[in-house]
Amino acid sequence: MAGLQAAFKAVDTFIEQQMAAAGTPGVAVAVTDRERLRHLSTHGWADIAAQRPVSADTLFEIGSVSKSFTAIALLQLSEAGLVDPQAPVRRYLPWFQVRSRYEAITIHHMLSHTAGIISGTEFSGEARFEVWALRETEASTPPGTHFYYSNAGYKALGLVLEAVEGKGYGEIVRERILTPLGMDATEPVIVHGIRDRMAVGYEAIYDDRPVGPGGPLVPATWFETATADGSIASTAGEMATYVRMLLNRGRGGEGRVLSEEDFGLMIQRAIALPEEDREEGSFYGYGLHIGEEDGSLVVSHSGGMVGYYAAIRADLDEGLGVAVLSNGPGDPVGIVRFALQALRAAQRGHSLPDLPVVVDPRQVENASDYAGTYRNEAGVLELTAEGQCLLLGYDGQRLILERHDEDCFRVPHPRLWRFPLRFGRVDGQVVEAFHGPAAYAKEGYGSSAASGAPGSWTAFPGHYRSHNPWYTNFRIVLRKGRLLLIEPWGEEQGLEPMEDGLFRIGVDARSPERLRFGAILDGRAIWANRSGCDYYRTFTP
Repeated sequence: MAGLQAAFKAVDTFIEQQMAAAGTPGVAVAVTDRERLRHLSTHGWADIAAQRPVSADTLFEIGSVSKSFTAIALLQLSEAGLVDPQAPVRRYLPWFQVRSRYEAITIHHMLSHTAGIISGTEFSGEARFEVWALRETEASTPPGTHFYYSNAGYKALGLVLEAVEGKGYGEIVRERILTPLGMDATEPVIVHGIRDRMAVGYEAIYDDRPVGPGGPLVPATWFETATADGSIASTAGEMATYVRMLLNRGRGGEGRVLSEEDFGLMIQRAIALPEEDREEGSFYGYGLHIGEEDGSLVVSHSGGMVGYYAAIRADLDEGLGVAVLSNGPGDPVGIVRFALQALRAAQRGHSLPDLPVVVDPRQVENASDYAGTYRNEAGVLELTAEGQCLLLGYDGQRLILERHDEDCFRVPHPRLWRFPLRFGRVDGQVVEAFHGPAAYAKEGYGSSAASGAPGSWTAFPGHYRSHNPWYTNFRIVLRKGRLLLIEPWGEEQGLEPMEDGLFRIGVDARSPERLRFGAILDGRAIWANRSGCDYYRTFTP
């Protein structure tokens, strides 16, 4: 047991380091084995302005961790003979419709994110209309063949539950899961009446640019929600109760919520995950990621809401699990991953892993890769490497760039904030730099001159906004003859033309996401629809 105590201390130390680096307001962590809660700690503030600390009773929104609750309720109905996971969704929702040239979408496809439908933009704030509006979208892959994460799909599953049970989603989850597990403080839906029990969610003060860790925060937009893709609020201790049920393969303290057979279905390796989606596991089952680590079978899931982030992780072989809840920017997935590694090592009598190094984004090990002079017809960028710092000469200053992603850096200057500075490589060598619509060629590597684009495309570049609190805005730029959608956090996706004014978002032909422009006024599009959500050209650049 002394080994576990040392592991608990290491986990708490790591959390404090991560909170300081990311500027996370508050965190609650709980560790459990198969029998009982072993450790619970709280850190920081539930409400910064009121100086209210996080406590064991503080509620946090758990986001997509809720998807496994939805899966459990459906598997319970399956065991009762009321739902067939292999049946089409339309058996239970006759009005459900998606344009498709493929076979019918089943409950199984929705549970495993293999329906080939859009992710969903959360544009309506409730499930029924957003699921009904899927009839305006098209399935892009045969069901069951490709993993594409879909909140809209789990919204539909919540409506299936309601149609079969004749009750609301929150009532179903409380009766079927929360009450049997003794999770009495947990709330299955987010409503105004629980707000005083919750931590205040926080987001970066700026929603329209890449921001670094530790920047200013503001209270996040508050809204009610009762959709089956993520509407549960819980405490760390009660999430440990839920993780304990997973460790016991469906058995809670008062009996089973899932049979052994149905738990096996929940953790089946339904679909292999693409490489870019494997942070939490190599496969997806029903509402859970499935993977192996240090010879153990591990199940996990993370969740993100507007202002809240969560993660659970359970080692089914060692019988250890962790839940982390937070109310602002941070890395709950990194915390639960380290915590489980430390706990596993302690239980096996091994040395604890070293605390992960908190990386200073201004330290760039390969800074020399990017050093050089970059030119286009409008100007020059001069980048120099000094040790592990990458500097940009601009406006008489030498700006230290901050790593944002691979070959991608934040530029700390008010005239350059809206886009990161990206670099392109050929055969491993950096040959180009990109900043929004601008492309620069590195000296000695030719030109970054733009290729031709249809004249009609000049109407589309600009900044588009919505009142959607999840996806508030994006920018469209025209670079080297290609249209790009640039997210506020800096991610770029190419727009591939499909028909007049309609584009596929992403170069992957399997992407179901679409962007349509319309309402051309004075040569500029003033409206765009992103997979069902309307956005409007705004006055800011």
